[in-house]
Amino acid sequence: MPDTRTDTAPPSQDWRVIHTYTRAEALADGVLVDVTPTAREAGFKVPTAVTAAVFDECIEWTEENAEQSRTYQDQAGRLWDVLYLAAVKARSLRGRRQNQLLYEIHVVPRPGHDHPRLRTLKLVIGPGDDAEPVATIMLPNED
Repeated sequence: MPDTRTDTAPPSQDWRVIHTYTRAEALADGVLVDVTPTAREAGFKVPTAVTAAVFDECIEWTEENAEQSRTYQDQAGRLWDVLYLAAVKARSLRGRRQNQLLYEIHVVPRPGHDHPRLRTLKLVIGPGDDAEPVATIMLPNED
């Protein structure tokens, strides 16, 4: 006979938590990179981090990269570009109830590639470890 009950107990009462991974742990492990000081300058009002993949693909720029490159780049400028464009896009959506958005940025790859590449990034505003609002910038396939 099929179950036709309409009242059920809240699922959390019977479920056992198997694993948790906090934002603080992700920051300590290097899965997330805290960029809050620069993000505040760019207009963010909440703690902000980028994923390691975003840092690697769009921000990191070493002295060796600078020596090999035919274009001037530095890590601080690349970080600013990622954050400033995210802040501009977020302001354009002010008043809408969205917790995530996609935006595009041209990124000069590390030496060996001559032309900037268009990358899509995702900005997510969500709860931190203590339910406070935090911002995370990631690749579109990350969550």
